[in-house]
Amino acid sequence: LNDFLRLGAGFLTGYAPGTVEHATSENLGVKIPKGSHLIFQMHYTPTGKEEVDQSSFGVVFNDDTPEHEVLTATTVNFDFKIPANAEAHPVVADLEVPKDAVLYSMTPHMHYRGKAFEFIAKKPDGTEEQLLKISNYDFNWQISYQLAKPAYLPAGTIIHTKALFDNSANNPYNPDPTKPVTWGDQTWEEMMIGWMTLSWVDGMDDVKQITEFIEEDTKKRFTDD
Repeated sequence: LNDFLRLGAGFLTGYAPGTVEHATSENLGVKIPKGSHLIFQMHYTPTGKEEVDQSSFGVVFNDDTPEHEVLTATTVNFDFKIPANAEAHPVVADLEVPKDAVLYSMTPHMHYRGKAFEFIAKKPDGTEEQLLKISNYDFNWQISYQLAKPAYLPAGTIIHTKALFDNSANNPYNPDPTKPVTWGDQTWEEMMIGWMTLSWVDGMDDVKQITEFIEEDTKKRFTDD
């Protein structure tokens, strides 16, 4: 299972610039096994002077056991090299879904040279479904895109993700268009990750039930607001 989840194995939640709260359901939840240690990881970029940070982390526990566990999975490509002055360099990553699942949300992650990102589901029957297409990626506004209706992904579906990177002088955020770029933690380096949240399902009745949970809770949230 960890080979499927990849970077999402043991992942609870995350924040990047622009991330906003999503509607959730009491019938859905992330499992934290008894005895787990919670690791609060922060990524900092040096500024050359002393800085102050007041980050905090909160967990809301369900009173009852949720009916469906929410998992985090990723497509990821560590092995790429973006040429100097490239305006739209493609980097791809695929992931096969091992069991029937429903997909809730997707979050593309790149750094300053990120230009575009796309999620495509290639179903076992040969059909393809475009799940998400971001044509103008912005590192300072990394939105997690929640589907209005969860997408059913039968076992064997290939999640194909394609990123485009702009390493040219036309990119105003580019630290240095004269140098090639590879994977790295710092923002002047690059990453290519397609984050996803999903649950396993057992038949179409599960899919219908989860969809009704989310629709009901979303309606209630907007009504309360």
